[in-house]
Amino acid sequence: MKNLPFDLNAAKAWVDKHPTPFYVYDEKGIADCVRRVYDAFSWNPGFCEYFAVKATPTPAILRLLASLGCGADCASVPELVMAGCSGMTGDKLVFSSNETSDAEYREAVAAGAVINFDDITQIDRIIEATGSIPKKVCCRYNPGKFGGTSDIMGHLYDSKFGMTGEQLFDALGRLKEEGAESFGIHAMLASCSLENSYYPKLAEELFAVALEIKDRLGICLDFIDMSGGIGIPYRPEENAVDIKAIGEAVHEVYDRVLKANGLEPAIYTEMGRYITGPYGYLLTSVIGKKHIYKEYIGVDATAACLMRPAIYGSYHHITVLGKENAEPAGVYDVVGSLCENNDKFAVDRELPEVEYGDILAIHDAGAHGHSMGYTYNGKLRPAEYMLRENGELKLIRRAQTMDDYFAVLDCDNEFAEARKKL
Repeated sequence: MKNLPFDLNAAKAWVDKHPTPFYVYDEKGIADCVRRVYDAFSWNPGFCEYFAVKATPTPAILRLLASLGCGADCASVPELVMAGCSGMTGDKLVFSSNETSDAEYREAVAAGAVINFDDITQIDRIIEATGSIPKKVCCRYNPGKFGGTSDIMGHLYDSKFGMTGEQLFDALGRLKEEGAESFGIHAMLASCSLENSYYPKLAEELFAVALEIKDRLGICLDFIDMSGGIGIPYRPEENAVDIKAIGEAVHEVYDRVLKANGLEPAIYTEMGRYITGPYGYLLTSVIGKKHIYKEYIGVDATAACLMRPAIYGSYHHITVLGKENAEPAGVYDVVGSLCENNDKFAVDRELPEVEYGDILAIHDAGAHGHSMGYTYNGKLRPAEYMLRENGELKLIRRAQTMDDYFAVLDCDNEFAEARKKL
């Protein structure tokens, strides 16, 4: 069983005013999580959490995170603009992109973002685009293998991200020659890890590289970006990581490997999923029940609202509001209305008796949920709401309308005129 920060009565009151499906984010849950992260790494004076904007690109959430001291990890110009308008500016921005255009580099440099080079060839590209190398730079490292893999991340030797070890040294040396003054390295070697040992193992890897960089290039790194990779317990039987224990374990490696050798870089993290994932919920209403070779529960949300189960086979827990303690009444697939058979939020899931109009809460949708949505079959994007600490439900992104959907087709004058006649 998973807990919710609201109950059936609250949800009914919301649904009376706002049609499902829609997202709800728990403001207190997110803020408390950020505070725990900062407490876990408080031993490092320069620590900063650079929230991965791709996880939940919504200004109200970014403003909340900025107020708590977070920066932003961005992968596109719109993400840079959104983060900047939400209070994250200058070197509170890290620009981590791959296959990057000249225009994107110009915008990122103009914003003052820390450029995280994914490949050594990008050095020449940014010089051509902007005329120089930024003063503060970072290089992304891919060792080719690391203890573990995941369906999301895949094997590192198949990953398009990062540089080999020798490329990393060559890139840092070249950046130094071109005038860079402040250096960092970055690596994301796992995704959705529930092992307390992941960050400490990553620290062993990256901190050893930092020493080699000092010995070979005379560069003392100013920061080491451990990126994200820490997961959340999507299944009720899974346990959350102990972020305090993780911070203490990284501290031990830091003192033993770096501090003992005269290095004291800042530690950065980019824990998008960990920060917002458990504190976002997709609310949807039951609109159908089908009995054929299997039992189906039809809802008004679709994979266009939350595609993780469709593309990854990911588990998201489902609560039938008001029936949290009811015994299972059967085994069901919970499905949407898309013309795709993978449009399923759950497969062979035990649920209590479900009736038309019941409200379902799909858990752990606060990261890579709304942001990965799309409009296949003409499905419109759902609204997002923030559940404030005082219990108020505040609209932070309105639902998409048909006018929004058709706006990009206004170039087709015949279509636009035909619409006016409807």
